Amino acid sequence: MGYVTTPDGAEIFYKDWGPRSAQPIHFHHGWPLSSDDWDNQMLFFLAHGFRVVAHDRRGHGRSSQIDTGHDMDHYAADASAVAEHVDLRNAIHVGHSTGGGEVARYVARHGQPQGRVAKAVLVSAVPPLMLKTAANPEGTPMDVFDSFRAALAANRAQFFLDVPTGPFYGFNRPGAKISQGIIDNWWRQGMMGSALAHYEGIKAFSETDQTEDLKAIRVPTLVMQGDDDQVVPYKDAAVLQAKLLKNSVLKIYPGYPHGMATTQADVINADLLAFIKS
Repeated sequence: MGYVTTPDGAEIFYKDWGPRSAQPIHFHHGWPLSSDDWDNQMLFFLAHGFRVVAHDRRGHGRSSQIDTGHDMDHYAADASAVAEHVDLRNAIHVGHSTGGGEVARYVARHGQPQGRVAKAVLVSAVPPLMLKTAANPEGTPMDVFDSFRAALAANRAQFFLDVPTGPFYGFNRPGAKISQGIIDNWWRQGMMGSALAHYEGIKAFSETDQTEDLKAIRVPTLVMQGDDDQVVPYKDAAVLQAKLLKNSVLKIYPGYPHGMATTQADVINADLLAFIKS
């Protein structure tokens, strides 16, 4: 474990486990969580002989609560700072939700030009664009994201209970097997971070058009999403990602929620491993 200091003064926390000679997998977490959201995957892939790395996005988790740079450009640059600091080469980059946007921009602007990336994985990821616009009429209306901001500003602690209890893991669906531990862990990770980073991060994940990032990615990319994702509609995300990427494999999981890497970790881990080894 350690920290990397970015040019604008952010201190980025990272974990780096496993043999330095092994192929690395770099995990990028979703909003408003931390690298701890990948605990299951990091232990799984460590046991399979990989080197596993994950970092806390600026303003999230154990990284510093800097008041600037809460946008996709800085997220990707910070990820690059970690990858360069620990010298990741031939790496697989795996991103969930906002972390998927971070992976797309990192690979397109940093990882590929530096020759550091072997493959990428986008899990329930936000690209190409979540927001409804004239050019993206099927997107999510702005008032939805405004309601997120209002709820966060009014009572972040309650909002960070409502999200995992409801749509994030599909625990609001009839017959869902609810895990209080998963809910509590989501809340714990969220409340570790900065309210400002989380507030401004809503704009970053919802309004950033990453169409050109996806078009620029040449490495093999696995696109994974559940068709019951209540946070990022899969037809506006995974299906479009697969169309824009030059070298993609698309996997849609019937009935799986946004947080499927946690609730269906056994299936997702096996599919990740098969793709990495392919």
